[in-house]
Amino acid sequence: MERVCVAIGTEGLDGFSTLQWALRRWANHRIRILILHAPNASYKHYVYTPFGKLRSTSVSENKLKLLDKTEEAKTDAILAQYIAFCGKVEAEVMKIEIHDEKPLHKHIVEAISSLGISKLVLSLAYIKASSPKSRGAISGTFYVLRNKPRSCEVFVICQGQRVVLRDEEEDDKGVTRMFTDTSAPARWENCRDEMEQYADELLSLHQVEGEMDVGCLTQISIPQNMGAAARIEHLERTMRDAQGTIQLNRKIANIAKVRREKAKRATIICNARAEELQTCIQAEILKKVELNKTLDSTREEILELECELHEKRSKLDSNVELQKELSLKLHQSSSARAGADLQLEKAVKTRAEMVTEIEELRKQKNVLQRRIEFCIEKDAIAKVSRSNGSGFGFREFSPEEIIAATEDFSERFRVNRGKNVYRGRINQLAVAIKLHDPADEQSLEDFTNKVKLHSQVQHPNILAMIGFCSQRSCIVYEYMHNGTLHDALFSTGRSWKRKHQPLAWHARVRIAAEICSVIGFLHKVKPNPIAHGNLKPSKILLDRFDVAKIYGLKCPWSYDKPDITLDIRAFGNLVLQLLTGNYWSAIGDPAAAIENLDGTAGEWPMDLAIELSNIASRCLSKNIAEEFITAMLVTDMNDVKRRADQLVGNRESSVPSEKAAGAEDSCNVSEVFFCPIYREVMQNPHLAADGFSYELEAIEEWLKTGHDTSPMTNLRLKHKLLVPNHTLRSLIEDCRKKR
Repeated sequence: MERVCVAIGTEGLDGFSTLQWALRRWANHRIRILILHAPNASYKHYVYTPFGKLRSTSVSENKLKLLDKTEEAKTDAILAQYIAFCGKVEAEVMKIEIHDEKPLHKHIVEAISSLGISKLVLSLAYIKASSPKSRGAISGTFYVLRNKPRSCEVFVICQGQRVVLRDEEEDDKGVTRMFTDTSAPARWENCRDEMEQYADELLSLHQVEGEMDVGCLTQISIPQNMGAAARIEHLERTMRDAQGTIQLNRKIANIAKVRREKAKRATIICNARAEELQTCIQAEILKKVELNKTLDSTREEILELECELHEKRSKLDSNVELQKELSLKLHQSSSARAGADLQLEKAVKTRAEMVTEIEELRKQKNVLQRRIEFCIEKDAIAKVSRSNGSGFGFREFSPEEIIAATEDFSERFRVNRGKNVYRGRINQLAVAIKLHDPADEQSLEDFTNKVKLHSQVQHPNILAMIGFCSQRSCIVYEYMHNGTLHDALFSTGRSWKRKHQPLAWHARVRIAAEICSVIGFLHKVKPNPIAHGNLKPSKILLDRFDVAKIYGLKCPWSYDKPDITLDIRAFGNLVLQLLTGNYWSAIGDPAAAIENLDGTAGEWPMDLAIELSNIASRCLSKNIAEEFITAMLVTDMNDVKRRADQLVGNRESSVPSEKAAGAEDSCNVSEVFFCPIYREVMQNPHLAADGFSYELEAIEEWLKTGHDTSPMTNLRLKHKLLVPNHTLRSLIEDCRKKR
């Protein structure tokens, strides 16, 4: 690898242009750039201030040291830019330390001699910066040219162009001539006319020399017999001839001098042109080598394409044969298809008969379901009609079971902030546990009344009590997975929209019928009817299959006579809220309700919507009779529900209107779909170190509370990394779509 030394200063524009010339000059060679730089020592003698130029001796040493550091930082920055400018070409910097008054050009000569530099690119501006006089810059450059080693070739660069310098004696004085080396093709075109003119001048000079008769000074001979006057005249004539000869010789000498000057000029131009042509020839040789390589690779590609073409032709022949075989098989399959069409027609007829049979079975199922509901209602009425004794027909749990189910009433199991309701799991059953304050007598009395009421009043659409714990004053209810009807209708939170789909219109009709059924049941209890008194969407819970169940019943022995009309009006408002998906606090207008049907419920059947609006209007009327709820309301709602079921059945859709249907669907939900902590179907299952899958939110909350053991095995977890269980998640989503 050849080393090229580039001597440049801190003048950025000149330094970059000099480096660019060197990189272009040896673009086709492997070189290594050595940047030769000597710091500018002028600031050591003078300091430039706002008051003018001052001598350094008048400035303190601390300021001079600070100035040294500043100048050194600037120099390092510009040298780093020079190295970056070289790009992929290897470059390094060598600084020349100047400790004496020796000029810069002498230091450069010593450096290239000691380093054995064969090529030096010298910036004329760099030499000029070290010498305040332009004549000193030129003389310094000539010093480098004269005293450099013979093996070193020097290229002088000025403003990004090469400059050729030479000396000439003229009138006994040294005269410096400079020739700018412009870029190759344009420079040679400019010099070609000059060279032709020079050739013509050479021819003319040869002719002039041929015509000229160079005189010679001969010895003066004077005849002895010549008189004084004749002798003087002869001497004058001889002197005139000698002067003419001298002038002619001077003219010839001047012509020879001009010829020598132009010859040197032509020699320099021709040498430069020859060097450029040599460079072009080398570049053309390299291009030729590259073209040969490209040609060889192209030939190889052509051979590969020919081989590939041959293979494709053979494949095409085989495809033609395969096409013939497929045509034969297609003919055979067409014949088989004709037979299959006949079998399909028979299957269609069979299916039509089965659909008719299914419709008959569905009608029979509806009749049986109504009978079952009647029996359940009758049995519940009979239980309420029994004595008001304190014999509870439910299980009484121990405090240990309650503490284990809720982890000692942990905050992460609290259902709602500010309410003493916790979710838990007892014997693999999801439950909700409401805690009463044992220190509060009113709360303790309310606990006793609630247990007594739930043990005597049971209905499929009343929140069922599973058991109680007297020592901890808490009641264990069945857990309602889908929250309240208020959340389903009015919630705009992202969590609800992510976990639940909007309630469809037929589900809303079914919910209204279920609430109407339980109200009618409560109002017919003997001997004292029961009024809810605070019926609203937030008091209606939805289980996993959106079956509605009310809670918050008041004990019948806590008031003299219940106000049944409050429940009837509340039911009217509830129907309007189900229709529109908005709050209704006053008497509703049926026309306004029809115009503002909730679009998220799907396309409402207009006749059913009008019928529901009319029922709501009658419930909200001022002239309302207590017997209206038992005489007409239940009958009308059951009729609307029956018509909705028929519409959905005709559309071949299933409506989870019966509790039995919900129980049947629950059998299809696999146990692995439930989170072991929340006991709900998981939305985003993640696999923990114990090998079990949990809801991400649940297991993260478990780990954040300081647990380092498995919620299932109680063994220490090896790590706390959670991995998404995409397979289980896809299975859960498929199950939801099928349901």
